[in-house]
Amino acid sequence: MSISSRRFAVALAALTALVLSGCSGPPDRPRPDPSTPAPSSSASPTTAPAAPDPAARAAALVATLTDEDLVGQVLMPYAYGSSATDVSAGSAAGNRALAGVDTPAEMVAKYRLGGVILVGFSADDPTSGNQETTNVDNPKQVRALTDGLRAAAGKLPAGAAPFLVGTDQEYGVVTRITDGVTQLPSPLAAGAAGNPALTEAAWRAAGAELAAMGVNLDFAPVADVLATRSTVIGSRSFGADPAIASPQVAGAVRGLQAEGVGAAVKHFPGHGLSAADSHTELPVVGQTRAVLDRTAFPPFRAGIDAGAMAVMSAHLDVKAVDPGTPATFSHKLLTDVLRGQLGFQGVVITDGMNMAPAKKWSPGEAAVRALNAGNDLILMTPNVTQAYDGLRAALKDGSLPRARLVEAVTRVLTMKFRLADRPQPALSTLDGADHRKAAADLAAAAVTMLRGRCDGKVTGPVSVTSSGGRERTRALLTEALTAAGVKVVPSGGTVVHLVGYGDGAKDLRAGAAVTVAMDTPYVLSGAKSPTLLATYSSTRASMTALAEVLAGKARPTGRAPVPVPNLPATACGG
Repeated sequence: MSISSRRFAVALAALTALVLSGCSGPPDRPRPDPSTPAPSSSASPTTAPAAPDPAARAAALVATLTDEDLVGQVLMPYAYGSSATDVSAGSAAGNRALAGVDTPAEMVAKYRLGGVILVGFSADDPTSGNQETTNVDNPKQVRALTDGLRAAAGKLPAGAAPFLVGTDQEYGVVTRITDGVTQLPSPLAAGAAGNPALTEAAWRAAGAELAAMGVNLDFAPVADVLATRSTVIGSRSFGADPAIASPQVAGAVRGLQAEGVGAAVKHFPGHGLSAADSHTELPVVGQTRAVLDRTAFPPFRAGIDAGAMAVMSAHLDVKAVDPGTPATFSHKLLTDVLRGQLGFQGVVITDGMNMAPAKKWSPGEAAVRALNAGNDLILMTPNVTQAYDGLRAALKDGSLPRARLVEAVTRVLTMKFRLADRPQPALSTLDGADHRKAAADLAAAAVTMLRGRCDGKVTGPVSVTSSGGRERTRALLTEALTAAGVKVVPSGGTVVHLVGYGDGAKDLRAGAAVTVAMDTPYVLSGAKSPTLLATYSSTRASMTALAEVLAGKARPTGRAPVPVPNLPATACGG
């Protein structure tokens, strides 16, 4: 156990004993300032005081909170509206149905929330089914929204700790904030690049931009090993080999957290081991425990060892550990395995509780079951009022032990204080030259030649075609090819055909000289083109990197991080 983990354990044990002894801290007790360090008799007048320990600050604050405050701190719902205080009639109606209030700020105040998740839609998004609304439009709007949420939270008894604002900024097909920010290539592209240092640099840029917008918790990176052709995970994963995925997960964690954004590694114990979609059904993970230890768990261990502040649990039926119980609600998986065997000491967060497997129970019962299993934060409950009231009732009747709630809140506040006292970057830093370079370096290293000559150069002029709905990407590649000195014509040239998320054999083009996979590369196994390339992503950086290869100015050095039938990981040797 690390020093910080021991401090947390000691502080938590002391606080739990205090609470169980009946001294839970009435609301009229003077509250100590958790930001003030305890005096030290050994410190000399010229010695600067040590920074307050986050676990000690958390313990001190928890001891002052009422039951209502404690319950609110473990809830992290979504809300309707792009502003904290000024919403449309439709958003107000949505908030009333969700929580009996009109605005996000009122929701924070009424339920004394620990945090809010920002939600939204993006193209080719396999998670769109549980995105009930959208909070994101552009960075300036997101910053104003997060400022407003924090203003509301700062008035709460727990307001000494930073308010959590999270989102799913994974990059690739699941990217909530897309406009005005640096777009990284997908995690699968990073796996193809195989250079954790590039991944860390890119995700550090991402962390700085999230922090500038007021987001301090990213539900990323995805640590799922893509052991099946799961369309819900797909290019969100760093690859099929845990030896490839693990250092990538660690690099992303280090990058985010270096900029003051907590990383939530997901979806424990490993969504990539099933092809089913937990948004709509309960996937079955039928592999043996030995396979889980060898395949699924290593990337989570790597994220934990890199210091990940949070782990997200998944709605998965893991037959080898707790058959019939979704992992989100499994004490065996979350407490015995994740904490006891993998040694994780941070915050465990549920996957969306508005997903089908979690809606087997009422919002209140589901929240109680999730906390008792070992989760510390309840994410995206389908009804905030019912979840809040259910937790309070369970606390009163003893079905939710006070010690378990205190433990959860202490972990949440410890994470918050670990994120505290950092200067917020200016919005002007978004999509800056250094951030774009980090994304470009990663995208360039990802381009993979699965069939063809390794110089990659095509004879011009070139005609760019694509499967349906990809006009924007065609335009990006056309622009990049032109900038690289390749003549592009509307028709009659050497055909470069683009395929992406969800495309199959029907979307391939007969006669294309080059076929490019911009998502998982499995579709290339049926392509007849003499040249097959993969970028795993359709960002501007990825299309620029592709253009450099097609112009003969760069070599494709990536390796497919998933097996593609009848094709090598690279046609370029090594």
